[in-house]
This record gives sequence, C-alpha cells and structure tokens, in this order.
Amino acid sequence: QVQLAESGGGLVQSGGSLRLSCAASGSIFRVMGWYRQAPGKQRELVAVIVSGGRSTYGDPVKGRFTISRDNAQNMVYLQMSNLKPDDTAVYYCHVAGLGGNYWGQGTQVTVSP
Repeated sequence: QVQLAESGGGLVQSGGSLRLSCAASGSIFRVMGWYRQAPGKQRELVAVIVSGGRSTYGDPVKGRFTISRDNAQNMVYLQMSNLKPDDTAVYYCHVAGLGGNYWGQGTQVTVSP
C-alpha cells in the first residue's frame, strides 16, 4: 500500500522561505515531484525529479525553488525561497513508478504581502 506523508507548509511573509518534505512508502518511484493548485486555478507543475537526479521546474518557480530527493529514504524535498503571494496554493506531492502514480493529501502554503 502506497502512502505519502507531506509536511512543511505554513504561513510566511513575502520574500521568506519554506521547505516541504514528502515521505513515500510502499514502493520505489522513478519520478517524484510537487504540483500546486491555487483557488480557482488548475493544478500546475512546480518541480519533478527522476531517480537519476535530473529535475524539471515550472516557469513561475525557476531560480527560486529547488527540488531534491533522498533515494535511500524514499523522500522528496522542495526548498522554496524568495516566496511571493502568487505562490500561495495547496502543494501536492506526486510520485510515479511501475506500480502507478499517487498523490499526497496536500499541504497549504500561504505567502502574505
């Protein structure tokens, strides 16, 4: 049974930083990443990273966010810096592998002006 446990969301002022973590259990996942959904908007890619370390970022976060993973611990992290009010959203962990793809329950990130 696959389980994803997200942590690290919260309230931060504009220009601040937060670090999200997602612990995956139940399988090994080649692709791990983060998506976000703001009120009234579609879910969008934040960043993904494959097991070899190659990463891809959504345009709005390039240069400000960094994704990393610990394959031994089956965890993925998102370091968010220089946060802006437009980054306010629910952030979802997403993993994909031979057994399918799975979503976390989401963690709220709120950036105040």
